[in-house]
Amino acid sequence: MSEQSRTLPPEALDAWAGALRERFDLDPAQVPVTGILDLARDVATAVARPAAPVGAFAAGLAAGLRGGDDAAIRDALAAVVALAGTVDHVDTPPAESAAEDPEPGIGGIA
Repeated sequence: MSEQSRTLPPEALDAWAGALRERFDLDPAQVPVTGILDLARDVATAVARPAAPVGAFAAGLAAGLRGGDDAAIRDALAAVVALAGTVDHVDTPPAESAAEDPEPGIGGIA
């Protein structure tokens, strides 16, 4: 994939955020693009790239469950970033662990 195809111009990101706000009837403050991008950067750097969207989803869910106001959103974003900062590394199982699966295949049938 070329760098060109992976880069989103700012106006496209603004349009995407606007579409999300419209679809879900959200205020601009409820979709803090800069805060979300900062969270994604920090989690991807501290934990792993695939952890970034999971962290963003968890922050959004937590903020919503806590009322979804500006403070809840800021607190949830900050909490996820803080948690990511405590991660020393991500353990990845060795490749041979897949061969040790106690129940390979469906119903234990290989």
